[in-house]
Amino acid sequence: MSSPAADELSIEQFAERLGMSPRTVRFYSGRGLIPPPRREGRNGWYGPDHVARLELVRELQAHGFTLHAIEGYLERIPEDATPAEIALHRTLLAPWMPELPENVDRSELEIRAGRSLSDDDLELLTAIGVIEPTPVDDVFNLAPAHLAVGMGLLDANLTAEAALQARAIIVAHGSALAKELTELFRAEVWPQLKSSGQPPELITRMVERFKPLTIQALVTAYEQAVDEQKRETVRRRS
Repeated sequence: MSSPAADELSIEQFAERLGMSPRTVRFYSGRGLIPPPRREGRNGWYGPDHVARLELVRELQAHGFTLHAIEGYLERIPEDATPAEIALHRTLLAPWMPELPENVDRSELEIRAGRSLSDDDLELLTAIGVIEPTPVDDVFNLAPAHLAVGMGLLDANLTAEAALQARAIIVAHGSALAKELTELFRAEVWPQLKSSGQPPELITRMVERFKPLTIQALVTAYEQAVDEQKRETVRRRS
């Protein structure tokens, strides 16, 4: 009997690496979400392609895809796709997605916030979408990227009404911007990357740059617009 390749894992090792049970691995395999393992007698061995595919499945689940939708998504990925090519699909999900929420208790939230939080503070953070209560007392789902903004609104002593109005404006314009940029990426950027002949690893690095670049461009444009509004206010008063 030959030994497994250096990069192959038993079902127990594979499950441990992905942070799940062997039973869950068999469930995903039974649904056809990952290919069967390489069989050697009664043993099955999982390689880098299995790891990449199951990581993609979990990423899709984390972003709210149903198993049926995931099956349809995976059908469009060639069976002979390399782990690097599969990893690129995960990268394509990431650039335009917000951070996933984290589950924290009140003490952890206060550590993240850098100070104690009153019940009124928690109410405001909930109202503007920074935290979301859970069925467990004093345990919240936290949007990490939004915490600094929420704390800034608290420190500015904004009323709940003003904070909610500000959030509504930002969400409305942010959603429109995200939709237009995503369509631009799909229609203009992605086809060029696919036809460029570059290796998947390089395309992955290029895609990963889009989110920080678009955020920086948005911040710069906003700062310029605010400065122009100030100048316009001064001109009107003059």
